Amino acid sequence: MKSEQAAQATAALGAWVSEVDASAAPEAVLDRLALVVLDVLGVTAVGASLPEQRALVAAWRAPEGPAPLVGTGRLVATDSAAWLNAMALVSLELDEGNKYAKGHPAAHGFPAVLALAAELDSTGADIAAALLAAYEVASRFGRATTLQAGAHPHGSWGVPGAAAGCARLLGLAPGAAAAAIDTAAGMAIAGHFDSATQGNPVRNAWMGASATAGLAAARMAAAGLARVTGTAALSLGTLLGSFDPAELTTDLGSRWDITRGYFKRHASCSFTHPAADAVLDLRGEPGFRTEGITKIVVESHVLGAGLSGVDWSNRLSAMFSTPFVVATAALTGAVGPASVVEDPAVRALARRVRLVEAADLTARLPDERATRVQVCFDDGATLTRELPNPVGDADYHPLTERDVLGLLKTWLPRQPALVDRAAALGRELPSLPRVGAALRELAGTDEKELNSCVPSR
Repeated sequence: MKSEQAAQATAALGAWVSEVDASAAPEAVLDRLALVVLDVLGVTAVGASLPEQRALVAAWRAPEGPAPLVGTGRLVATDSAAWLNAMALVSLELDEGNKYAKGHPAAHGFPAVLALAAELDSTGADIAAALLAAYEVASRFGRATTLQAGAHPHGSWGVPGAAAGCARLLGLAPGAAAAAIDTAAGMAIAGHFDSATQGNPVRNAWMGASATAGLAAARMAAAGLARVTGTAALSLGTLLGSFDPAELTTDLGSRWDITRGYFKRHASCSFTHPAADAVLDLRGEPGFRTEGITKIVVESHVLGAGLSGVDWSNRLSAMFSTPFVVATAALTGAVGPASVVEDPAVRALARRVRLVEAADLTARLPDERATRVQVCFDDGATLTRELPNPVGDADYHPLTERDVLGLLKTWLPRQPALVDRAAALGRELPSLPRVGAALRELAGTDEKELNSCVPSR
């Protein structure tokens, strides 16, 4: 029965995806899309600058092609660009997310759509529609899926979003678009959350798998090899958790989840952000002094209460440690790509951070991801701050284009032109006649040199 319901809902999604028109979307939706495009491209470039990501690109030996490896100066084959850009995008935990989807819709789908768009030299209107399709379908599958305890959301419920975006870009008919989405729902990764807390980079690879799986599903549908059988009810439901097909079509065409997401200003898991924000607020209080802190108590909701590790072994595991994030914020005033992981003072303070679940905060999910922080000092004084959501959430101090530009240029001091190009592309996207050349510029090298590497079609 659940498979039949999932098949019917997927068919409705396929019909919507095949017809979605960016020009008919509300202005607020297009404005938000422009900002998400800027954030995705900029954060991908930041991730691409990491030594480990550069080493991966070198080891990959990707063949030349039409798609940019953002921020690297290279053009490679479509599938390689989709995988490697997706990994770079999530490598510093700076990628946009959505609390209602319970994860990262854009990161699941945008790398695949943008790589395919560069290959096809698609119109701006088609790319805008495809990106909206990717985001909305991924978010709806995220809403519909309740993963088992311990499962990580990367590479599972979001794969249908990548397929939906690629299907729209390929101009697939409703039935074929639905078949692409259904096929992608059967290609979910079963990843454990502890891979992130233990610092295993396989967690980043799950997003690369999502991108290439979405491409594969759309191509299978284009070839007539895909069917709609309600696969999500089995893969995301029976095996990985529970699945509510009704969530796939609720308010379809009138509710745009892309307007309800969040942008990050800290290089860490989003569950740690309200605690970091609270500590940064408290640093401005007259009684705050780093040398006198005896204890920091962080009360969080059930989703964030498990990030209590104090024995991080690398940057990834540190980004999933609330004690690391809180101690770094308290001592340095920032949690960014340049934050030092092996700082003895941070480790010492992190051991005095206590993370606990508060039932009243859990009860406020999903609309709020609230956190309370109490900083205790050696003279008996305490400072307390409670925040309903992280700064940057659509519901709490949302970030503007100026804010996002400022963050990206701080993180990419050597590539300000790339950030400006990404911003211009996002703003102008729906009206551009063709976008292949503009996308290739985002590799970060002279346009003539890049175009000379593009194989003839």
